[in-house]
Amino acid sequence: MPAPPCTSCHTARAALRRPRSGHALCGACFCATFEAEVLHTVLAGRLLPPGAVVAVGASGGKDSTVLAHVLRELAPRLDISLQLVAVDEGIGGYRDAALAAVQRQAARWELPLTVVAYADLFGGWTMDAVARSTAGLGRSRSCCTFCGVLRRRALEEGARLVGATHIVTGHNADDMAETVLMNFLRGDTGRLARGGGLGSPGEGGALPRCRPLQFASQKEVVLYAHFRRLDYFSEECVYAPEAFRGHARDLLKRLEAARPSAVLDLVHSAERLALAPAALPPRPGACSRCGALASRALCQACALLDGLNRGRPRLAIGKGRRGLDEEGPPGDRARPPASEAIPAF
Repeated sequence: MPAPPCTSCHTARAALRRPRSGHALCGACFCATFEAEVLHTVLAGRLLPPGAVVAVGASGGKDSTVLAHVLRELAPRLDISLQLVAVDEGIGGYRDAALAAVQRQAARWELPLTVVAYADLFGGWTMDAVARSTAGLGRSRSCCTFCGVLRRRALEEGARLVGATHIVTGHNADDMAETVLMNFLRGDTGRLARGGGLGSPGEGGALPRCRPLQFASQKEVVLYAHFRRLDYFSEECVYAPEAFRGHARDLLKRLEAARPSAVLDLVHSAERLALAPAALPPRPGACSRCGALASRALCQACALLDGLNRGRPRLAIGKGRRGLDEEGPPGDRARPPASEAIPAF
């Protein structure tokens, strides 16, 4: 059966049917629509003011690659300048290849690239060293938790290094829905309370962060990368298979099969969620060591590093483990399923 004509331009043959709307679009119209929706998200949410210097968290994966490409296309209309900031976590056999993809992207797009390394920022600690330190304590599942805390701090430091006023990350709708599920399953009222919206305003001296792809599904991110012929790294991190996020991802896929709108429904539920006053976490103060916003005497990153340096990484988490993210961008860690890698009816 031949493909129907594109419902937008009515000339070219459709190459895909959008998962969200069911509209049959050709590749060019789909990409134009995708970019227009990201532009609407940025403008409607007032995420990036004119003149902003934007640090793009570039991991080399599909999400951050698509985000950087789309913002580069939109930069003249938004009146913003872009800086790519990549984080070298120190994961042997994985991060070097991903950073090579980021370097190719930066050269092709003529965008400045800055790489910040865990080893330089955190007293010689790399993720491989953290994994070795925690291996004997039965904490192998915590590698992504540790990495999320350190990555957030590293991206903040890298953004300040390049003079950025805002940080953007490539979290897509699937990533955010997974996070909502994880927070519900862990009973994490703190993150549920501030999980809505498109980012954080930059409390406690931190730079404002936003997620322009928050309403874009993983399928459409992969399709956009396919039609734009983007070069990205798609291998799975060696520490990712044991992460708790993987269980949330599997559950979400089953929910989506039964209810196609489940992903965006979860994202919007986080925006509308209101907690009773008694369930709200205490107002955070300043970390006594680095000054960052913290709910205890030390922020998550300083507490983690303090525990690692004392040889007791277990104490870096303690009762607050529920409050530590397995951040990423999470969607950049895993290879997209084969069913999502090629557009088809």
